[in-house]
Amino acid sequence: MNQIIYVGKHLITYSVTRHAHTSWELIYCTGGSGVIKTDLHTLPYETGDVIIMPPNVPHINHSQEGFTNIHINMIDPAFSLSQPTVIRSDSEGLLLNAFSAAFFHFSKPEHSIPFLSAYGDLICYYIASLQDGQEHSGVVEEIINCIIRNYPDCDFELDSYLRSLPFSYDYLRRVFKSETGLTPHQFLTSKRLEIAASCLSSDLTGRSVSEIAHLCGYREPLYFSRVFKKAYGVSPSGYQEHVSCMPQEHLDSDSMKIMLD
Repeated sequence: MNQIIYVGKHLITYSVTRHAHTSWELIYCTGGSGVIKTDLHTLPYETGDVIIMPPNVPHINHSQEGFTNIHINMIDPAFSLSQPTVIRSDSEGLLLNAFSAAFFHFSKPEHSIPFLSAYGDLICYYIASLQDGQEHSGVVEEIINCIIRNYPDCDFELDSYLRSLPFSYDYLRRVFKSETGLTPHQFLTSKRLEIAASCLSSDLTGRSVSEIAHLCGYREPLYFSRVFKKAYGVSPSGYQEHVSCMPQEHLDSDSMKIMLD
């Protein structure tokens, strides 16, 4: 848990092309500001913010003024996030110190493992603490939990569930989007495709694309393939083949990127 496998820096940078990672990516903005975009999210950030990017989510990073950052790739982080998220304003500089120390020790691999393990735990602890101050409202949290429980169900009717709540449908849609950046339906699609991408990128599942589609709540494999390709820019089978060809022995930032442009 909290295993750091890569730490890098961007000096003054204006654009990072569309890519994804097979691990979690944690990006601390050390200077400037910009916007990270996925197919379903637009995440503005500024100095002191941390962007959390789940595995297998294609994204670009763009800035008019330029940005600098420290970015970490991590396996199995101990915080409760399921979608791209910005943790706002590390005003006390605690995360900056931890990211900087992780970068320093990663550059000295002969003695780095114990330190990286400790800083991985510390960074995740800080993020979880900051996340606690950004909790969703009760009704949004209820909708999120319902979607997470039911996304594998092909018969799950999100609209029927939303209309069963003691609020107007338009209000729920508006407040959900204001807190998460997505409508409830977009969140459901994002969750289903996130799980599908994870299954497709694993050599251990042994499942066909049709089986993965059904596992993620899609009754029709052809419809699943269309939705997946729209989000990831490649068919499910093409994505699976691309990931399977990636070298696993080199865990630097470039070899963990799935270039999709």
